Amino acid sequence: MVIIGEKINSSRKKVGEALKNRDSSYIISLARKQKEAGASFIDVNCGTLFSQEKECMEWLVKTLQETLEVSLSIDSPSPEALEAGFRTHQGKAFLNSITGEKERIEKTLPLIKEFKPYVIVLCMDENGAPHDPAGRVEIARKVTETLTAEGVAAEDIFFDPIIRPISAESDAGAVALETIGKIKEEIPGVKTTCGLSNISYGLPLRALLNATFLAMAMGKGLDGAILDPTESKIQEVICAGEALKGEDTYCLNYISAFREGKLGK
Repeated sequence: MVIIGEKINSSRKKVGEALKNRDSSYIISLARKQKEAGASFIDVNCGTLFSQEKECMEWLVKTLQETLEVSLSIDSPSPEALEAGFRTHQGKAFLNSITGEKERIEKTLPLIKEFKPYVIVLCMDENGAPHDPAGRVEIARKVTETLTAEGVAAEDIFFDPIIRPISAESDAGAVALETIGKIKEEIPGVKTTCGLSNISYGLPLRALLNATFLAMAMGKGLDGAILDPTESKIQEVICAGEALKGEDTYCLNYISAFREGKLGK
């Protein structure tokens, strides 16, 4: 599982204030906790700073990578902010995210070809996100054809099926799960990811819903997720899920996690 830590987002009040004030100690601490909890990448988003976004993204990437050995997910709809992040970033980053919208792809494609990041693609286009899984898979298929024709490796493409809150759409979870399964079955080589916590928005015991949905999505072939890695239940599900899917040889990681007291908290 490719775990992308979700917490460094300027829409969170404390994070937004820290970014405005260039409070490196707070930001580094937040990133370190996510990395130590198992994050493979840390998502960095300073989109609510608007006119400062480009400069803030450059500072954010530089600050984190100078202090921690960590790879980042550069999260912005702005090509300028994305470029600032990629030019500063050391190693292969994630681009979070594009859609099937022609204009969005055309504006971002030069950056994708130059910096060769992993690319998260939301299953939506100019008409929004289709409600049915087949419509979302068709968008994924078209984007795959477009990107691979431009030299992007299929294995670098991660499709997000679009996770909506089940508190607002009762079948949102079922639609997303079916979409993940169909993408894995019908589009060879590509991967899937999702913004996990969206599923439980507005409901009590969100950690329970998030962990349960994650287990179900892993069963459908989910390859990664943007989530809070500090939730112990999430880490337990990932560890157990990988063992059950045959991705943990002789369950060595599962046994090690148990011995280290990371399971059954």
